[in-house]
Amino acid sequence: MYVLNDICYAGEFREDIKVVEAKPLRGGMMLVTFSTGEKRLFDTTLLKGSAFAPLSDERVFSNPVVFHGVITWKNGEIDIAPEAVYQNSYAYEGIAI
Repeated sequence: MYVLNDICYAGEFREDIKVVEAKPLRGGMMLVTFSTGEKRLFDTTLLKGSAFAPLSDERVFSNPVVFHGVITWKNGEIDIAPEAVYQNSYAYEGIAI
Protein backbone atom coordinates (compact mmCIF):
# COMPACT_ATOMS: atom_id res chain seq x y z
CA MET A 1 0.00 0.00 0.00
CA TYR A 2 1.16 3.56 -0.68
CA VAL A 3 -0.16 7.12 -0.56
CA LEU A 4 0.17 9.51 -3.49
CA ASN A 5 -1.38 12.98 -3.56
CA ASP A 6 -3.35 12.17 -0.38
CA ILE A 7 -4.91 9.08 -2.00
CA CYS A 8 -4.25 5.62 -0.55
CA TYR A 9 -3.60 2.87 -3.11
CA ALA A 10 -3.37 -0.90 -2.77
CA GLY A 11 -0.36 -2.79 -4.09
CA GLU A 12 3.10 -1.58 -4.90
CA PHE A 13 3.83 1.80 -6.45
CA ARG A 14 4.31 1.64 -10.22
CA GLU A 15 4.38 5.11 -11.66
CA ASP A 16 4.05 3.80 -15.20
CA ILE A 17 0.76 1.89 -14.77
CA LYS A 18 -2.55 3.66 -15.27
CA VAL A 19 -5.86 2.61 -16.73
CA VAL A 20 -6.55 4.26 -20.08
CA GLU A 21 -9.86 2.55 -20.89
CA ALA A 22 -12.24 0.20 -19.09
CA LYS A 23 -14.86 -1.52 -21.21
CA PRO A 24 -17.58 -3.50 -19.38
CA LEU A 25 -18.31 -6.96 -20.78
CA ARG A 26 -20.79 -9.65 -19.73
CA GLY A 27 -20.73 -11.37 -16.37
CA GLY A 28 -18.79 -8.68 -14.50
CA MET A 29 -15.78 -8.91 -16.78
CA MET A 30 -13.99 -5.82 -18.06
CA LEU A 31 -11.54 -5.33 -20.88
CA VAL A 32 -9.00 -2.90 -19.45
CA THR A 33 -6.38 -1.02 -21.46
CA PHE A 34 -3.35 0.18 -19.49
CA SER A 35 -0.90 3.00 -20.13
CA THR A 36 1.63 0.31 -21.09
CA GLY A 37 -0.55 -0.51 -24.10
CA GLU A 38 -1.54 -3.89 -22.66
CA LYS A 39 -5.14 -5.09 -22.76
CA ARG A 40 -6.17 -7.33 -19.87
CA LEU A 41 -9.36 -9.02 -18.65
CA PHE A 42 -10.46 -8.17 -15.12
CA ASP A 43 -13.23 -10.01 -13.23
CA THR A 44 -15.05 -7.53 -10.96
CA THR A 45 -17.11 -10.33 -9.40
CA LEU A 46 -14.01 -11.29 -7.42
CA LEU A 47 -14.04 -7.93 -5.62
CA LYS A 48 -15.27 -8.58 -2.09
CA GLY A 49 -16.67 -6.32 0.58
CA SER A 50 -19.62 -4.02 0.93
CA ALA A 51 -17.83 -1.24 -0.97
CA PHE A 52 -18.01 -3.30 -4.18
CA ALA A 53 -21.54 -4.70 -3.67
CA PRO A 54 -23.15 -2.06 -5.94
CA LEU A 55 -21.19 -3.51 -8.89
CA SER A 56 -23.60 -6.45 -8.91
CA ASP A 57 -26.17 -3.99 -10.30
CA GLU A 58 -25.69 -3.99 -14.08
CA ARG A 59 -26.61 -0.29 -14.27
CA VAL A 60 -23.73 0.59 -11.94
CA PHE A 61 -21.22 -1.89 -13.38
CA SER A 62 -21.82 -0.82 -16.98
CA ASN A 63 -20.96 2.83 -16.28
CA PRO A 64 -17.31 3.00 -15.24
CA VAL A 65 -15.36 6.23 -15.54
CA VAL A 66 -11.58 6.36 -15.76
CA PHE A 67 -10.47 9.26 -13.57
CA HIS A 68 -6.74 10.05 -13.39
CA GLY A 69 -5.90 6.49 -14.45
CA VAL A 70 -8.23 4.83 -11.92
CA ILE A 71 -11.48 2.96 -12.68
CA THR A 72 -14.36 4.52 -10.73
CA TRP A 73 -18.11 4.06 -10.50
CA LYS A 74 -20.95 6.09 -8.96
CA ASN A 75 -19.20 9.48 -9.21
CA GLY A 76 -16.08 8.15 -7.49
CA GLU A 77 -17.85 6.38 -4.60
CA ILE A 78 -16.32 3.11 -5.83
CA ASP A 79 -12.79 2.82 -7.18
CA ILE A 80 -9.97 0.36 -7.52
CA ALA A 81 -6.28 1.12 -7.89
CA PRO A 82 -4.81 0.41 -11.34
CA GLU A 83 -2.08 -1.74 -9.75
CA ALA A 84 -4.71 -3.99 -8.16
CA VAL A 85 -6.57 -4.30 -11.46
CA TYR A 86 -3.35 -5.15 -13.27
CA GLN A 87 -2.19 -7.73 -10.70
CA ASN A 88 -5.58 -9.46 -10.66
CA SER A 89 -6.21 -9.48 -14.41
CA TYR A 90 -5.21 -11.72 -17.30
CA ALA A 91 -3.54 -10.92 -20.58
CA TYR A 92 -5.97 -10.46 -23.45
CA GLU A 93 -4.85 -11.31 -26.95
CA GLY A 94 -8.21 -11.96 -28.56
CA ILE A 95 -10.01 -10.25 -31.38
CA ALA A 96 -11.08 -6.63 -31.01
CA ILE A 97 -14.41 -6.15 -29.27
